Amino acid sequence: MSTTQDYFNLVVYAPVLVGHDGRPLAVVHGMERAVPGLRLGWTTSEKEDLIALPDRDEWVASDRTDGGFPFLCNDDDHHVVTLTGWESPAGPCDEPQFEVHARLPVNATVVAAAMGVLEVVAEGAHARWGHMTPFGAAGDIAEQTAPTLAGPPSPPRGLPALKLFQHIRAPEIPYYLGWLNYWSEAAARAIGFPDPARDADLLSRARHTATGGWVVQLTDAPLDLDNPAHLDVLKRAYERFPEIGGRATP
Repeated sequence: MSTTQDYFNLVVYAPVLVGHDGRPLAVVHGMERAVPGLRLGWTTSEKEDLIALPDRDEWVASDRTDGGFPFLCNDDDHHVVTLTGWESPAGPCDEPQFEVHARLPVNATVVAAAMGVLEVVAEGAHARWGHMTPFGAAGDIAEQTAPTLAGPPSPPRGLPALKLFQHIRAPEIPYYLGWLNYWSEAAARAIGFPDPARDADLLSRARHTATGGWVVQLTDAPLDLDNPAHLDVLKRAYERFPEIGGRATP
């Protein structure tokens, strides 16, 4: 079983599902195509026993648990992959959102496929924005959001404090940065990306998607904030995009 130190968090934020929405199946099928050998053909019981899903697609298409789709996983204790989605009742501007959450191991296969994985999940969900980040870095990034339960914000490693999502002015503006970042066409426009004169380095590690969005990779290797060079890249990216996290002056 993967430990908490060796997996990626993948999250994308999209408009809520409506009617017989085909986005959950598009996300599932896309993720299976993007990761070689992946089959999300199981779920788990309350006791965390694996349950095979012989009619997986029908089940996903018909089950709108929590306004999303139910928990799916593979059958590999050494390389666990999970996927699920739900409706979050209040996002920016008090607008509900459809969130897709995945967990994937940090191994050579997933790292090589990572940009494609984030792209197909985000575009399958019609996401506004999203990210894919190693667990350790994601934990530090989560501490940037203010205020905390302990009081005033005190982000680690000199990272900037970010606003709570309720205080961000539009749903397409990302709450924070990750290792890989998906920005829809609307999100990219809102944060001012790309600017060829300022974003040459980011563009060298970016992919323009079929829908006009972008997948932008901050560092060549998965983000490790114990690496001073990686930390510097993250800080410079926040400086470049003050809209992210609601930090720009209106």
